[in-house]
Amino acid sequence: MGYPIRTLLMALIIGLPATVYAGSEAVTVENAWARAAIGTSRPGAAYMDISNTGDEAVTLTGIETDIAMMPMIHRSATDAKGVSSMSMAGDIVIAPGETVMLEPGGYHAMLMKLRQPMEEGESFPLILLFSDGGIVVVEVPILGIAARGPEG
Repeated sequence: MGYPIRTLLMALIIGLPATVYAGSEAVTVENAWARAAIGTSRPGAAYMDISNTGDEAVTLTGIETDIAMMPMIHRSATDAKGVSSMSMAGDIVIAPGETVMLEPGGYHAMLMKLRQPMEEGESFPLILLFSDGGIVVVEVPILGIAARGPEG
C-alpha cells in the first residue's frame, strides 16, 4: 500500500479537519486513545470507534504509523475454556450505519517494534487504510499506563 507518511503529516500541519483528512467521507473516528508504554521493547496498542455513516459497506484493510515498524490490526478472543489468544484480524468490513470498536479485549491497533517510547501526554498520527484507497488519519492521544478508556 505504502501511503507516504510525510505527505499525510503535512496534511496535519496545514490544518485539515481533525477526524478525516482524506478518503471516504462516510468514515468517522471517535474516542481514539493509547496507553503509555514502557520503553520500546514492548508493543503498544491504540483503540478507537470507527463508524460507517454511509450507505455502503467499507472495508478497513490496514493501518500505518511512524511510531511503530509493524502496525497491524489484531483481535483478542477468549474461548469457552477461558483461554485468551490474539491474532491478526485481516480485513474488517464495517456495514452501513455500524461501528467497529477497537478496544481492550477485542479488535485493537497493535503497534509492534516501537520506534520511540509512547509517553503520557503525547500523541501520534495513525492512518486507517480502506479497500477503496481511502485513508483516514487519526491523532491518537497517549494516556497513562493504567488507562482503561479514552477518558483515562
